[in-house]
Amino acid sequence: MTDLPVSRPGWLYRLFLHWLKKAAKGRDGLPLPASLTPESLAALRRMTGMPSFPQALSSLQIREWREISVPCGSETRLARLYRPRGEVIGLVLFMHGGGFVHCDLVSHHGICCRLARHSGAMVLSLDYRLAPEAPFPAAVDDGWGALLWLHEQAEALGLPVAVCGDSAGGNLAAVLAYRAREHKLGRMAAQLLYYPTVSGLLSPPSREIYGQGYMLTARLLEWYGRQYSRSDQDMLNPDLAPVFADDFAGLAPAMIVTAGFDPLRGEAELYTRLLRDAGVSVRLICFPRAIHGFLNFYAALVDGRRALRRGGRFLRQRFDDARRGRRVST
Repeated sequence: MTDLPVSRPGWLYRLFLHWLKKAAKGRDGLPLPASLTPESLAALRRMTGMPSFPQALSSLQIREWREISVPCGSETRLARLYRPRGEVIGLVLFMHGGGFVHCDLVSHHGICCRLARHSGAMVLSLDYRLAPEAPFPAAVDDGWGALLWLHEQAEALGLPVAVCGDSAGGNLAAVLAYRAREHKLGRMAAQLLYYPTVSGLLSPPSREIYGQGYMLTARLLEWYGRQYSRSDQDMLNPDLAPVFADDFAGLAPAMIVTAGFDPLRGEAELYTRLLRDAGVSVRLICFPRAIHGFLNFYAALVDGRRALRRGGRFLRQRFDDARRGRRVST
């Protein structure tokens, strides 16, 4: 575990946690449906599908965005394509977080606008299938189909490609980076993972240390896992838990961003060590006073804006390196 010289989250995070506890009537963490029905699931998705900032204002950061249909295997999925101002230097597939169960293109609209602005890349945000209606590996299959399609566009445009995601989306981005190496997609330049969940049944100490009181609880993580996985065996599959992959050598350079008070922090640190031991270039950045999901609060919290700016600069650097035909270690 990273040694962090702080004892509690920043005051704005504490204020949010206090409000959340009152809204949840004393329960710790996000409110969960007592029983999972179509109505309760729809209510959860409405609650978490709100934009972090007015979409029209977020869109001022970029040249344009539009909704498109992307082929994902035997069907197509809705996606949003964000184009930055100025020269486009790369393409990014973005996979949103939400425990594989909720959040959507709207909830992460502002995040994608800022990523496009800071990276100089076109960002494709995919509306992949959600659990429990579509359990593992549906989201992976949708992401892989979208990545293959994006790779074709990159070949035609002569541009490098990256994958990015937050939380559950960070898991999907890591899995897709691994598949890209396995299938020798040569234009893969980077993977940008924000507080990803990557360890499946393996439970680092952070899950216990920060498993209560910081919004994302151990109970909530277990609930998400039950919705997404079909069995405990799935939780050992590298396509769900990338730490169980056989070989990490040759994966795209990574930036992994963590929050100090996040039960997922330990698995992100473990994944960093695995990548580094395999010779992969990795930047690990921790925001020590933050909690899980702080990226979505970028409108109010400077940590979120800094994390998006640093992630965008990382992508820009990797795209520049790829276009020059070289990889530079950190």
